[in-house]
Amino acid sequence: MRNNFDRQLRLLGSEMREMGALCEDAIALAAKALSEDSKELAAKVPPIASALDRKERDVENICLKLLLSQQPVAGDLRQISAALKMITDMERIGDQADDIAELIPHLPAALPGGELLRAMARETISMVNDSVTAYVRKDVALAERVIAADDTVDDYFDRVKRSLISSVARGDSDGEGTLDILMVAKYFERIGDHATNIAEWVEFSVTGVHKEETT
Repeated sequence: MRNNFDRQLRLLGSEMREMGALCEDAIALAAKALSEDSKELAAKVPPIASALDRKERDVENICLKLLLSQQPVAGDLRQISAALKMITDMERIGDQADDIAELIPHLPAALPGGELLRAMARETISMVNDSVTAYVRKDVALAERVIAADDTVDDYFDRVKRSLISSVARGDSDGEGTLDILMVAKYFERIGDHATNIAEWVEFSVTGVHKEETT
């Protein structure tokens, strides 16, 4: 019985890795489409977001089977509970990458704060990758680095916002285009928040303590 349970746990880890890879693909495609002003690349994001929806249901089913198959010990229960929390954030990451892709056809050709946005995208991709890797490896130190990186993403958002304000003040950009760019930056900032949530659940899965309980 326990052997089958352990196989299901390994399957859970594999499915989580696949879901994490889909998240990275969605963000990377959205970021590349943004950088190249490519509607064709942007159009490839929605199918990945849909695949994330399906993967979320698959992982939920595995977790339910694990919970019902036999009484899991405390460490197993934390790992399963954390996975159930994490997939919600991962699915939302896909949604927000999709939201970015939807805005791309409407963005101005010359992006104010474009370099900052691209750096912000790279940081969020790294955060998502590291948060899922931390879960699979049970690596609390890596999870802590993800949590710390959220400050970097927040700083990028503030810098993009200031850059847009300056651009509008100079008359270099119109209000509607500026608002769309600000929304793209906000979606990247939210992706960073979701990666942080994932990392905090990684800590819980290993230590049994969630950050909210210590603040």
